[in-house]
Amino acid sequence: MDGFFSTTLGLMAIMAAQSLLVIGFVMVSLLFLVYGDRKIWAAVMMRRGPNVVGVFGLLQTVADALKYVVKEVVIPAGADRPVFLMAPMTSFVLAILAWAVIPFNETWVLADINVAILYVFAMSSLEVYGVIMGGWASNSKYPFLGSLRSAAQMISYEVSIGLIIIGVIISTGSLNFGAIVAAQDTAYGLFGWYWLPHLPMVFLFFISALAETNRPPFDLPEAESELVAGYQVEYSSTPFLLFMAGEYIAIFLMCALMTLLFFGGWLSPIPFIPDSPLWMIAKMAFFFFLFAMVKAIVPRYRYDQLMRLGWKVFLPFSLGWVVFVAFMAKFEVFGGAYARWAVGG
Repeated sequence: MDGFFSTTLGLMAIMAAQSLLVIGFVMVSLLFLVYGDRKIWAAVMMRRGPNVVGVFGLLQTVADALKYVVKEVVIPAGADRPVFLMAPMTSFVLAILAWAVIPFNETWVLADINVAILYVFAMSSLEVYGVIMGGWASNSKYPFLGSLRSAAQMISYEVSIGLIIIGVIISTGSLNFGAIVAAQDTAYGLFGWYWLPHLPMVFLFFISALAETNRPPFDLPEAESELVAGYQVEYSSTPFLLFMAGEYIAIFLMCALMTLLFFGGWLSPIPFIPDSPLWMIAKMAFFFFLFAMVKAIVPRYRYDQLMRLGWKVFLPFSLGWVVFVAFMAKFEVFGGAYARWAVGG
């Protein structure tokens, strides 16, 4: 058996099993994310939320998914059928692919590549094509307007996210997530993580992640009161489910990025407590809770306010922060807090 796993076919079987494990984790997490999202909204509104299907309503998301799967797929007569069906699949698959380089431990990662950040950034940038394809292929004005607004919004905030990440890269001297987490492994516990030296960027990254994933208060592409669900208005059944699943997977990915870049990944917040992948999952769950709370309590922005915030506030601020971090890293100010590559992490 050991000899088989050293062959080409055996290695392919191992990679397939590892890929299925990652996909399984993401899809099971998706069920609980939607359930948690709805429960949090319900608690804010002082109602019960899902509570019928399964114990405490835990199987409500499964029932909703089955309902979408068995419903008829309705395609508008004037739609471009191949592109119409390819759009939700594109959004879903690209959101899944980004998880290939997300580590949960030093060795718990599907592909430990040196340019992991560039890979994630490329996958998240390509997701906008699924939205554009869906809006254009619907052959309707409102979906097309929603897809254009989404494209402008996602591109605008990708610029800010990229510049914020550059600050972390300068401090670490690496594009590898494992190296970034290792650079935060100090004797100070949670006070040695990057959230402290890069504190302003933590807030900018969180807000930019909301806009990048079309979450409230920046859900302008799907603004129901204006565009009747935006680029998704002609979608139903499984294609609509794929769009929604891709959006939630992208949200969870942003939670993972926040955890890895600023909050120590799988590192324990207290030095004498062992590190564990459970810390990583707990931190991601906490950030998703913040995403859900923002949706429940923050009113929606106007589109001009959204674009002004991205281009006139976040872009110059994040660009100035890159210059600031480069200066601090060059001269190793504050004991090398901004130059972990120089002090050995």
